[in-house]
Amino acid sequence: MVLNYVWLGFFLSAFVAALVQTFGGDLGAFPRQLEALFGAAKTGFEISLGLTGMMALWLGLMRIGEQAGMIDHFARAVRPVMRQIFPGVPAGHPAHGAMTLNISANLLGLDNAATPLGLKAMQELQSLNERPDTATNAQIMFLVLNTAGLTLIPTSVIAIRQTLAVKQGVAHFNAADIFLPTLVVTAITLMVALLAVAWVQRIALWRASLLAPLAGFAAVTGALVWWLSRLPPEQAAQWMGVIGAGAILAIVALFMGAGLVKRVDVYSAFVDGAKDGFVVAVQIIPYLVAMLAAIAVFRAAGLLDWLMGGIAWAVAALGWPTDFLPAVPVGLMKVLSGSGARGLMVDVMQTYGVASFPGQLAAIIQGSTETTFYVLAVYFGSVGVKHTRHALPCALLADGVGLVVAVLVGYAFFH
Repeated sequence: MVLNYVWLGFFLSAFVAALVQTFGGDLGAFPRQLEALFGAAKTGFEISLGLTGMMALWLGLMRIGEQAGMIDHFARAVRPVMRQIFPGVPAGHPAHGAMTLNISANLLGLDNAATPLGLKAMQELQSLNERPDTATNAQIMFLVLNTAGLTLIPTSVIAIRQTLAVKQGVAHFNAADIFLPTLVVTAITLMVALLAVAWVQRIALWRASLLAPLAGFAAVTGALVWWLSRLPPEQAAQWMGVIGAGAILAIVALFMGAGLVKRVDVYSAFVDGAKDGFVVAVQIIPYLVAMLAAIAVFRAAGLLDWLMGGIAWAVAALGWPTDFLPAVPVGLMKVLSGSGARGLMVDVMQTYGVASFPGQLAAIIQGSTETTFYVLAVYFGSVGVKHTRHALPCALLADGVGLVVAVLVGYAFFH
């Protein structure tokens, strides 16, 4: 019901804003919203259509991994952690392996790989759902952890910064300087998301079987951060790209090799799994169009600009510094639209400079947050879940904390 009210709120507030603007003499208010509405419908279909190929690719590879037994191996490897976080999922269930692969792809900043794997995980979790139209505790936990946007390597953001630095003629620019602050922000956001859902679902997290693997992961991550921080900026950026792409291709090679050893007909398995990609992509279309249309009219009504004006007034009234404000719309938009947030980030970097504090902060926010409403619409929509229960409040709480932490970390590192 929360998502229902939010969706209605977008449309109704945009309509009221257009009425006010029209009576104020702006006769283009309603045409702008209509254009945005139709454009969003087209964009939603195009996104789903574009996702079909990627879905077919990764679901085909997942089928090879399943028949070769690799998904079971992944599930067994993470069983101690998954058993604590997802108590409702039986040990050894295929959902564990799919969720692990999705989280790994997110860590490496590989969105194209993470989304199909996440949708596969939701399908596996849905197989355990006794009320198909209502989200289970496990589905909510998985989705909220996804919206926390844990990213080890913000590859695309670093590439955009490097391109703009060359365009702006910035000498000796370190495009990878956001790597560590982004990791700090996204890790804190993930912990907030995990604690929020665990509190609602009454999951006990303070157990050695969970804390020990997390400590090990933190140690490995810290070592990687330390190593990359000692490299020249250009070399660090190259290695981050190599690590991300290499990890995914290593998984593909592992699945193929395991299929060969187990004498699996890998080609037939791939084709069989890829057929599901089209079905999933078609199922997403109505949910994605619904959410993108609401967001589009909200933006076209200028309500985001009004919201930012109110935030700027409040910050100035409290006597706080305001030099971070140009980057805040990136965080607010990222909750609604990934492409919109990316456009705002580029606009901030072009307006204030890629090496400026607002430009650096916008990059941190873009690299450490996730498109919450998009993820809710796509992931729940792919399995027909309508009642999302506490998923949205927990996800928005993590988003809000993440935005505040991003500002604080940005000041700590760059100001």
